[in-house]
Amino acid sequence: MNKLTKIGASALCGSLAAISAANAGDLTVTGGVDMSWISLDDETTGNPLGMGSNLTFAGSGELDNGWTVGLSVAHANANAYSNTNVTVGVPGLGDFRISQGVSGSGIDRMDDMTPNVWEEAYGTGLTSGIDTVSGSSAGSNVEFTPSGTPDGVTARIAVSPSSGGSGAGDNAGSGAGAGSIQGSGYDITLELSDAITNVAGLTLYGGIANVEQKVNAAAISGDKDEMTVGATYATGAWTIGYQYSEEDTGRATGTTQYDNDAYGITFSINDDLSVGYNHYESDGVGADADVEASSVQIAYTMGGASIRLAEASVDNGSYQSTAAFDRDATTLSVSLAF
Repeated sequence: MNKLTKIGASALCGSLAAISAANAGDLTVTGGVDMSWISLDDETTGNPLGMGSNLTFAGSGELDNGWTVGLSVAHANANAYSNTNVTVGVPGLGDFRISQGVSGSGIDRMDDMTPNVWEEAYGTGLTSGIDTVSGSSAGSNVEFTPSGTPDGVTARIAVSPSSGGSGAGDNAGSGAGAGSIQGSGYDITLELSDAITNVAGLTLYGGIANVEQKVNAAAISGDKDEMTVGATYATGAWTIGYQYSEEDTGRATGTTQYDNDAYGITFSINDDLSVGYNHYESDGVGADADVEASSVQIAYTMGGASIRLAEASVDNGSYQSTAAFDRDATTLSVSLAF
């Protein structure tokens, strides 16, 4: 019995050695801190000083068979675990990324790709409640990026067994929360650079997503379907862009659909200083009101430090028409990367 056990272990070790790392892997840690000051017009600002810190652990290695492996573990403010993803590159086939609810997966990476010098129109300190496309990114998923596409074409397919479920540890599972109605989902995205559009500086992109939903007493009558299309054009110091997105919520009552229009324009004064304007409108079909968000931004970079200033406004936040949901803010941010 003991002899057979030893033979089995030797055979197993020999098999594992065949796919062991050919080179020692590397692990690096990067981080940064954002410090901000915000002034809210017609509201109680409270303490206007804010701070956010983050750490990212990144690992990489290569197996004897030529496969590459990349690891990213992100920690948000106060070293709180944010997400993990592992990317396995298979030569001649493409990359497979397993992620735990990474916001940059699937169609969610295209929630707003209009050009800006700091953040989206609604991302500089004001609560807007805008509903953007998110697909199946909330749950753990597998995303495949094939390597055989033509030059200038990037295609991705993401699949989640449970779009409403959270990330799980090794040898464990995680179902959707008790109040979730979401099941499995998939996202398909496509980006076309100027290498394929044949227009210097022109990039086209788009995507679709479907998330299964359980029909229930809360007026859910079908799946959630999303789509988006957009374009950016860069010439000289200018970059302009427009994007449209749509979400059919699968509800029979309430807000049954969201139609979103966004555009942005930026100008690089020099290599370090840029200015920009962003605007986002969201029409909630069946909602009380449409949301509008605008932001004028200026950003200056010197080495690992960035200084950003934004003047932003939101009208009818959270699709509410009362005056309390109209907001304005001035935000100053200093960011240091290490």
